[in-house]
Amino acid sequence: MLKAGSTSQSLNIPKIRADFPILKRQVHGKRLVYLDNAATTQKPKQVIDSITDYYSNYNANIHRSVHTLAEEATEAFEATRQKVKQFVGAGSVEEIVFTRNATEALNVAANCVTSGLRPSDKIVVTEMEHHSNFVQWQQISKRMGFNLEIVSVTDEGEIDGSDLEAKLVGAKALAFTHMSNVLGTINDAKSITRKAHDAGAVVVVDGAQSTPHIPVNVNEIGCDYFAFSAHKMLGPTGVGCVYGKRELLLNAPPFVYGGDMIKEVHRQETKWNDLPWKFEAGTSNIAGVIGFGAAIDYLEKVGLENVEKHEHEICAAALDELNKFDGMEIYGPRDPARRGAVIAFNFGKIHAHDVASILDQEGVAIRSGHHCSQILMEKLEVPATSRASFYLYNDYDDLEALTRALHKVKEVLG
Repeated sequence: MLKAGSTSQSLNIPKIRADFPILKRQVHGKRLVYLDNAATTQKPKQVIDSITDYYSNYNANIHRSVHTLAEEATEAFEATRQKVKQFVGAGSVEEIVFTRNATEALNVAANCVTSGLRPSDKIVVTEMEHHSNFVQWQQISKRMGFNLEIVSVTDEGEIDGSDLEAKLVGAKALAFTHMSNVLGTINDAKSITRKAHDAGAVVVVDGAQSTPHIPVNVNEIGCDYFAFSAHKMLGPTGVGCVYGKRELLLNAPPFVYGGDMIKEVHRQETKWNDLPWKFEAGTSNIAGVIGFGAAIDYLEKVGLENVEKHEHEICAAALDELNKFDGMEIYGPRDPARRGAVIAFNFGKIHAHDVASILDQEGVAIRSGHHCSQILMEKLEVPATSRASFYLYNDYDDLEALTRALHKVKEVLG
């Protein structure tokens, strides 16, 4: 039973919310209820202050000059790489490559993987992939003559295990999402990776939705590449990461060419820089990476285990509340223990954009559309869905505001 004012058993939500300046604002005269966290998360003042401090006190380029500001900036930048390594359980900082976002990270991984393939080799993806883990495999396959096969998703919103095993036969690469940005499904990345390796395939995991919400250890998963982004885990936009096994990164070609990713340049030959800088061409988003370090500090202090528990609690309550509405279609696993706090739904025959527009008038921010997952939308036979996604600063009052706004939708649009 939903009770407004209820507190989480796992997190001190009022204390956490006080760290987020934007949560104090109003939208259309109503308290902002931000439930679009799968798209991007809000930023605590600790992250905002770290970026301001960089620009105010030691703004300089990295890896180049020997003056004090440059050395301070380089030290702060590389300190974040160490934090990322520990956060995802990588073996070495050489395995952590900074990119602009998870999309670029997945493209770096795809470039590394496909550089060693031959025409007619098989690449496997799934129906639940975000476009950032589908389109590049599709386009590279068309250009290079690879065979692209797509694993089905069950009616329960999970990867079809028998179809996966069948399509892995003879596969050279498998790319799949750790957590679906639409269905909320948490895939058993360790088991899937083991099956793919047994079949002889290299494994790329899209961790954009999982890394902010559940503890991740890439060594335990065993994957070859793992991609994620800062802005979905309290950090700034413009920063992503790809973890890659050291031996694979050493043997793969760079993704972008230019400054800082080289060791020597001569008229006829260029020698690449050491890992991970071999893959980080040009001036990086220095302020963003430093802000990302502050975001990791914040999440470490709160504890991902506590975030995970809180989201299971609020997801279970949200599923209960949404299921009370006549005509409500919810996509993905019914068991909250098998999914993240991402709930895509359709409310009768009301278009998802109309639902989102009325919710916005009530101060409730959700996402509507195909969520960059049109292959999955085709599978579900819908053009779009509404999507509410929760995070560590969302409480039961936010959920109550969502249900109240949905009653408004019903009142206005029937």
